Amino acid sequence: MSDANVRIPEEAKYRLAAIAAAEGLSLRAYLARLAETLLTPAERAERVEKARAALKEWTGYAPTAAEEQELDSELDRRLAQAAAR
Repeated sequence: MSDANVRIPEEAKYRLAAIAAAEGLSLRAYLARLAETLLTPAERAERVEKARAALKEWTGYAPTAAEEQELDSELDRRLAQAAAR
């Protein structure tokens, strides 16, 4: 496996190194693990489609784009309300 150099702000490097150390990992190991666990936009889209298909299969419910937007807005409103408490 080859290494790569990544330029990030020094503050970010120290923050990531502190998080890694708290988990008993080197910064290199932490970043490698992080890269393995995050999803790419294509992987997220694939999961969304699978979830939609499962929802429709299990419940018969297939929300329209407008319904999804309305539900997203409601969730955002409730999260903002909870965060303000």
